[in-house]
Amino acid sequence: MPYTSANGYMFSQLNKKGQIGIRLPKKTRKKLLDEYNASEYKSYGSVMKDYVLIPEKLLANLELLSEYLNESYNYVMSLKPKK
Repeated sequence: MPYTSANGYMFSQLNKKGQIGIRLPKKTRKKLLDEYNASEYKSYGSVMKDYVLIPEKLLANLELLSEYLNESYNYVMSLKPKK
């Protein structure tokens, strides 16, 4: 399972279906769910807390997608580091 991590936390990943999930703060998750009709992200049959499934429509906009990925990185960097 390919993923990115920082500060001891994963912040994006690919599941077995090849779908991309990004970990985001609550306000941004809500925005994606509402504006892009995104859904919760599942990996190995489990809903991943704080993750959003990136919809096809957003995959076509790499500039915006990179902004969300940067926000995801900043989000995990704001969390207390894991040992």
